[in-house]
Amino acid sequence: MNAKGNSTRQEIVKKSLELFSVKGYFNTSIGDIMAATGLTKGGLYGHFGSKEAIWDACYEEAVRIWTEIVFKDVTAIDDPLERLLKVIENDMGDYLGGNIFPGGCFFLNMIVELSGQAEHMKNRIWQGFEGFGKRMSTWLGEAETKGLIRSGLDHGEISGFVIIVLNGAAALYAVTKDPLVWQRTVRQLRAYLEQLRV
Repeated sequence: MNAKGNSTRQEIVKKSLELFSVKGYFNTSIGDIMAATGLTKGGLYGHFGSKEAIWDACYEEAVRIWTEIVFKDVTAIDDPLERLLKVIENDMGDYLGGNIFPGGCFFLNMIVELSGQAEHMKNRIWQGFEGFGKRMSTWLGEAETKGLIRSGLDHGEISGFVIIVLNGAAALYAVTKDPLVWQRTVRQLRAYLEQLRV
């Protein structure tokens, strides 16, 4: 694909991601995407074969953006529990509190909308949540091996709880846009996770 074609494709993804974030997948029409990008239907379908293909590219872009924000400055942290806390702070303060997507957390919005209607798309998002949970669980295992947290804890249960709390905060923040929602979440998850230390 030439540079102009690649630029057009990126613009389609950018504008569609904004639309999906605010209006949802099913309420965003191809006409909406055409209006946002200034492309004809033929121009749009010259880059993507379907609306779902556009969503797939948007999902990949959302993952890239989220990963870049949430894992910023994490690899340099030796203490795995501090690594986990940094990810929580980045997710809440920089991703959610940074209002990266106009409709709030893209992943939460999409998984709620797609459940029961587009299972394969919902499952793709769920696999991302599970992957995030496994990474947190691995860090907790590392913390236990290093003698930093109590032994015998259920790492999967803890990481699952963290994901539930983060998504609950994302839902409430989407409604209120009150920074206290994510600030309180960071403080309370820090207090909870610090109690795991030996």
